[in-house]
Amino acid sequence: MAPFKKEKPVHSIIAGTTAGAIEAFVTYPTEFVKTRSQFGGKREGPIAIIRETLKTKGVVGLYSGCTALVVGNAAKAGVRFLTYDHLKHILADSEGKVSAPRSLLAGLGAGMTEAIFAVTPSETIKTKLIEDAKRPDPQYRGLIHGTASIVRHEGIRGIYRGLFPVMMRQGANSAIRFTTYSTLKQFVQGAARPGQTLPSTITFGIGAIAGLVTVYTTMPLDVIKTRMQTLQAGAQYRNSFHCAYRIFTEEGFFRFWTGTTPRLTRLVISGGIVFTVYENIIKLIGGRDDSES
Repeated sequence: MAPFKKEKPVHSIIAGTTAGAIEAFVTYPTEFVKTRSQFGGKREGPIAIIRETLKTKGVVGLYSGCTALVVGNAAKAGVRFLTYDHLKHILADSEGKVSAPRSLLAGLGAGMTEAIFAVTPSETIKTKLIEDAKRPDPQYRGLIHGTASIVRHEGIRGIYRGLFPVMMRQGANSAIRFTTYSTLKQFVQGAARPGQTLPSTITFGIGAIAGLVTVYTTMPLDVIKTRMQTLQAGAQYRNSFHCAYRIFTEEGFFRFWTGTTPRLTRLVISGGIVFTVYENIIKLIGGRDDSES
């Protein structure tokens, strides 16, 4: 890979959090459907979930738990880009180049970091809010009330359920997504537009492809993560490995890919949105430090 210009930390955070918040809000209905489809019990198809939700809760129902994901996604994207850019700079060789394996390692580190500081709490709260909204008499009145109730009854551990599968998923997500994106971007720039900034349409397309690759390779981890964060997870599963074992033996191998369609829709769109918004904001605020390359 060619030398890169290092993003300034504050600009990585600004661009990353903005991109994450926009992406989460735009694509949230697909995340809602994906999460609902991964709960245990009777299988529900995406169309059936949308139809039932619109009938009983209206359009607002498709945004149950949205605030938790928007806040968490903004924090996640900020941490992800900041960590990835920093690790990428550390792992660059003497000429400032970052190979695909090193980009993979930087993405893995970024994913692990975001899982601990942003993703696990927001995903756990989001999952519980979605599951609670499905009940005839929901007990949570929104993000703040729901979070306070979870912490009050389960302690901090209550919002950190599923930390291990989240770390595995986010590490794999970021490693695969950043490496695919960086490799494709470098290939396109080198082959067709050497030395030129790529237009937003091509950046969106490359980001979408990165999202597609990410979905199919990490789907089992996403299913395990969702199951470990449900309201009854503590009574059903001893740990992530026990959860995976029960899903495999009781529901079959292909249950690990439940929710692929809505997640694929979200990550393909989100991959395009996140990288496009990030690149444009960095360009707008002059976030790349030209003195370092």
